[in-house]
Amino acid sequence: MKSKAEAELSHGLSMFKKYRNLLGELTRKSIKLKYRNSWLGILWSFFQPLLNMIVLSVVFGRLLGRNAAGVICYPVYLFSGRIIYEFFVTSTKQSMTAFRRNAAIIKKVYVPKYMYPLSSILSSYVTTMISMICYVMVWIFFKLTGVNGGDGLVFSWHFLFMVVPLFIMLIFSTGVGMILSVLCVYFRDIEYIWDVLMRLLMYLLPILYSIQRFGPKSRLRLVIKINPIYSMIELFRQCVLTGEWMNPKMLLYASVSAIIMLAIGLLIFNWKSDEIIYHL
Repeated sequence: MKSKAEAELSHGLSMFKKYRNLLGELTRKSIKLKYRNSWLGILWSFFQPLLNMIVLSVVFGRLLGRNAAGVICYPVYLFSGRIIYEFFVTSTKQSMTAFRRNAAIIKKVYVPKYMYPLSSILSSYVTTMISMICYVMVWIFFKLTGVNGGDGLVFSWHFLFMVVPLFIMLIFSTGVGMILSVLCVYFRDIEYIWDVLMRLLMYLLPILYSIQRFGPKSRLRLVIKINPIYSMIELFRQCVLTGEWMNPKMLLYASVSAIIMLAIGLLIFNWKSDEIIYHL
């Protein structure tokens, strides 16, 4: 005889299989709505990170990138951090408003409610994969030309493992997104608070600068390292910049943090999901 937990898990998996095609449709809908009425459409997923990299490299390159310890080819270094950070910010913001955007459907048709924030996160993941095409092209350009220290970039078979930190970030973002999607139904101000926190997060992560700017005993360095997103960014950079195998301790910390966040997110979501419809 199955326990209650096993029965709930089995039911959850069967419902997911039943509605997996709908998840695909909701994901496609989210992507289309994001680029609706724009001339370039989904191509903005390619050009936007490129333009951001160019602007930030010009503004901060001389100040933070030149001769900085731990920085190999500042534009690519910057792009490497931004692509992880942007996915986290975009996916969490999209999942946060998922219920409000789909309120009319939720009130009329029964669908497992996690489909809405999950489809928002997956749509952001798809656009990030398109941005990765741009990233690879930029990496090749700097490697071949040697501009801005591009000749220091190392290509090895470890490059292929860059998908690992991206997948870990997907799990982590799903957990955070589930929590925010529920909180935003009850507290609309969360959306504005989160926007401010994400701006702060960008400067608390070594995206524009190297963590080696701070001494080994610096408290700020410790605060940065505690953040699991820092580990995910560094794991990605180890694969694509130096061609090294990912740091095992950092990989373990990032993976465990992502799994714990996903578990917390699912627990909170399951706890409050049945009451969401009354607050839309």
